[in-house]
Amino acid sequence: MSDRKKLVLIGAGSTVFTQRLVADIILSGEIDQWELGLVDIDPVTLDAVDRLVRKMLALKNVTFPITSTVNRRDVLPGADFVVTTIAVGGRPGWDQDVQVPRKHGIFQPVGDTMMPGGISRAMRMIPQMIAIANDVADLCPDAYFLNYSNPMTAVCRAIRKHTGVPVIGLCHGVHYVEGVIARFLGVEEDSMQSYGYGLNHLTLLTHITADGKDATPLMRAKLDEQRGSFAKEIREKTEWPNGITGRPPRYSDDPLSWDIFDRYGVFPVALDRHITEFFPERFPGGKYYGGTLGVDRFSIDGRIALGDTWFDEMMAVAHSSDPLPASYFENVPGESEQLMQMMQSLLNDKRHIFSVNMPNRGTVPGLPYDAVLEMPAAAGAAGFTPLQSAALPPALTAKLLSKIAAIEVTVDAALTGSFDLFVEALLTDGSVSDPDKAASLATDLIAAHRQHLPQFAGAAS
Repeated sequence: MSDRKKLVLIGAGSTVFTQRLVADIILSGEIDQWELGLVDIDPVTLDAVDRLVRKMLALKNVTFPITSTVNRRDVLPGADFVVTTIAVGGRPGWDQDVQVPRKHGIFQPVGDTMMPGGISRAMRMIPQMIAIANDVADLCPDAYFLNYSNPMTAVCRAIRKHTGVPVIGLCHGVHYVEGVIARFLGVEEDSMQSYGYGLNHLTLLTHITADGKDATPLMRAKLDEQRGSFAKEIREKTEWPNGITGRPPRYSDDPLSWDIFDRYGVFPVALDRHITEFFPERFPGGKYYGGTLGVDRFSIDGRIALGDTWFDEMMAVAHSSDPLPASYFENVPGESEQLMQMMQSLLNDKRHIFSVNMPNRGTVPGLPYDAVLEMPAAAGAAGFTPLQSAALPPALTAKLLSKIAAIEVTVDAALTGSFDLFVEALLTDGSVSDPDKAASLATDLIAAHRQHLPQFAGAAS
């Protein structure tokens, strides 16, 4: 019997995730401990990914068992870890999640978590994720089920509520923002540690340290240094990037995030690009510091188009007759940070702390018992054990409660195919206040995604 651990990746056609994960496995020096199942419903994309992965192995002159298939049930039996990165509807669907609400005067810089774009995405994602969860329960019930797909909170809540499968949601947001704060302070990124509580893409860092010492006084001092130039920087600002820049971050890059820190002493993950979608009442019509969210402030159109560029590049590299360049492993981007470390911690009872999405169960006072929250948890032989939280600031607790309510309605709408609940989800979310406008928007979103929404077959069209 093999001692290898079996990792199944569903959604292997993701343009960067699979490459980064395979790179991490190879660079870990633990090739002999793993076997990999790659699943994607598109055989052309799957073939390209399989070719690329084998090129990566050849470059490092290593090998481990790989099975590629369009049918996940072929590889789920015996799995130790199941990781999902699917996106129902792909980038065209994501684009419609942003473009359709714009016709109704609603603008989003991401569109994958909250507001109409996130709700629309949930309607497509939840049924498919439920089907995957049922297969996990049937074929590998003891496997760790780890999900990266958005909308994270709605997907994980739906799976837990409908199937009882103990899915854990993972996101690199906390890890990423630690790096942003480090660059803001001008300290080494590996000196930063943090943990926080909240909802995915609105997690509130309650503890932030640099070299083991409280970093918040340094953050406040740096913020004070930049207050005097803030208004001028905002007036003259021409670049609102949708990602990392080559310069140190500034207060003027994420003013809402820094204002929340200034007021409440907690720092929100994952910066203004994401958290503005939890505060639509503050940005009517998407208006944000002299521009429009998703258009000229954190432009989402370019970000979606970039995914197409990455996909084309992946296909070209996969089918090229040339070997991978030696520098390839240095250039592979991705969101799989810490996944290898997490799996090792679980397998070896190391009890290292990671930010995960799982049910509250009393961890955070004042929030519902069954709500899926992002929180720090130790990964060990007993699974994931969360760190207890003190109460969050009352105003932010109220905000989280309102969003948890909207997510609950969204989950019920996706599970039942109720048009009325779809409308209620839009209203509860808060970006639409008029019931007729919400009904019109729901109708347009269903029409745009009809092929991926069989549960709404009888809804208005």
